[in-house]
Amino acid sequence: MLESRILLVHHSAWRGSVLNVPASGTRSAADAAQAEFAAIVGESRVTADSAACEGFTVDGKVPSCVVYPASAEEVAAVLQCAAAHELAVLPCRNLTKIGIGHPPRRYDVALSLKEMNRVWYYEPADLVISVEPGIKLGDFQHFVGRHRLWLPLDPAGGARASLGGILAASSSGPLRSAYGTPRDMVLGMKIATTEGKVIKTGGRVVKNVTGYDMAKLLIGSYGTMGVIVEASFKLYPLPAARATFVLRLSTLDGACELRRRIQRSPLQPQRLVLLDAEASKLVRSGSPLAPAANTEISLWEVWVEAAGSARVIERYARELEELGRAVGAPAEREPAESAWARVADFRTWLSAAYPGLVVLKAVLPISATEQFLGQVEQQAEGLRRASLSQIGVGVVCVCVLEEPGAPSIRPLVERLRAAATSLGGALVVECCPAELKAEIDVWGPPGDDFEIMRKLKHAWDPKGILSPGRFVGGL
Repeated sequence: MLESRILLVHHSAWRGSVLNVPASGTRSAADAAQAEFAAIVGESRVTADSAACEGFTVDGKVPSCVVYPASAEEVAAVLQCAAAHELAVLPCRNLTKIGIGHPPRRYDVALSLKEMNRVWYYEPADLVISVEPGIKLGDFQHFVGRHRLWLPLDPAGGARASLGGILAASSSGPLRSAYGTPRDMVLGMKIATTEGKVIKTGGRVVKNVTGYDMAKLLIGSYGTMGVIVEASFKLYPLPAARATFVLRLSTLDGACELRRRIQRSPLQPQRLVLLDAEASKLVRSGSPLAPAANTEISLWEVWVEAAGSARVIERYARELEELGRAVGAPAEREPAESAWARVADFRTWLSAAYPGLVVLKAVLPISATEQFLGQVEQQAEGLRRASLSQIGVGVVCVCVLEEPGAPSIRPLVERLRAAATSLGGALVVECCPAELKAEIDVWGPPGDDFEIMRKLKHAWDPKGILSPGRFVGGL
């Protein structure tokens, strides 16, 4: 039962302290720290077992130990201990996004937050909940779904993704079109620092925004500044009904015109995506190993998810039929709940089947989305690829399905990054084989705000032990 895994509890006043166990000349800093970690969290929640450590491998690097804290205070104490011994720490849970970013410069301690899965506060009538970061999104949705509520997020990792990981990566999917990103749903947070402190920002009520900017700094920082140990979210009522409409077009120009017409209409889709022929075939088949689509046929599909009452769904059917007719694309209603899950988690879904998978994510002005996809068509000609685009917000995901070591991939990344930049956007390599990651900058050149980011990193993590080197510019 879910209730046995997610507990509604009250705060504890206990606060751990670091034991100063001296390291002898024959003991390494890691050995000495492990004794202190055990004193903080208990011996059963610290392991240096090789098999356990290998399960937390990141880009070929294996930690010397794994620590499983069970409270915010324990996380803060572990971080303080690691900083005292200058050990590099990577916070994680289910590892659904751990591959994003540069390989870590150092990696000594895996800080697993799987034990932190409690609900501290829940008031359905106020649409507010406060939870620990280790709760998986699927369990969370089931918990609040009993009151017809939900958190409208569909990130990479799907139901397995932890709330802490979603916030650390600011991960969102097609639901972003209607609801925004995780930043828009967080009311407040608690953050453990390498100084052994637990800092509180924001609050638990929707109107309380005090300290919210500090929370924004941590969301999307990929665990490089502090560890999120609690988050308060505003919840949303579940839609009464949902329906998916698919409109097929033969050209990108037609897809662009349809997108413009939808955005100028009174409709406000819950999800709005554009799939190329390969992505459509893979998503519909339910198998990442489906045969390649016929590349001689240029086919694009616009998927629109409507949400609301039966009357709202009927209105969408009428409006989309009219909008589609104007561009020669009749609207067809399709059952697509399981397909939407594959769309949102497309990268993770493909990664197990394609060891050479390269995932490029471009964030662009909305008006430039189709133009960038045209560049993808030209620059990636001859390569098997699948693209999924959140055309309502200007996010394009291109998955290149080639064998590891394909020599054409690196120049493709460079050309598409230049194309995204020329259109006013940016491109990140979210997933690629280790040998390619060693040759490229997955984040691309830092922006004008990099110096501010560097100073913030130093202020929050002066010894540079949190996910060192993984973020933009090697932060």
